Amino acid sequence: MHQYRELKLWQKSIEVVSELYRITKMFPTSEKFNLITQINRAAVSIPSNIAEGAGRNSDKEFLHFLAIAHGSMYEVETQLIISNNLGYLSGSELNRMLEMLAELQKISYVFQQKLKSKY
Repeated sequence: MHQYRELKLWQKSIEVVSELYRITKMFPTSEKFNLITQINRAAVSIPSNIAEGAGRNSDKEFLHFLAIAHGSMYEVETQLIISNNLGYLSGSELNRMLEMLAELQKISYVFQQKLKSKY
């Protein structure tokens, strides 16, 4: 088992979630049950899956949950692009969040490769 709170991947994903919650507070209330909910749920699933996978019995199981978290990163990215297209998110905020997500995706990829090399 891994100590998920010590993982840079988990720590950075918590930062991303916090930023996304701050950003979605500014969205129109008409999006409360649409994009806001979708973005926040997908974002929360990133560190949640990392934590759940870390608590599993094998690196193979952990990799499965890391893959789910990785997919959620791309889901959030897509939702942010849609939010920008709809005028809910500025170009500069979109770029800043895409950079944060890209860093998270790189960390996730490298970590997954490291775990895969163990077997």
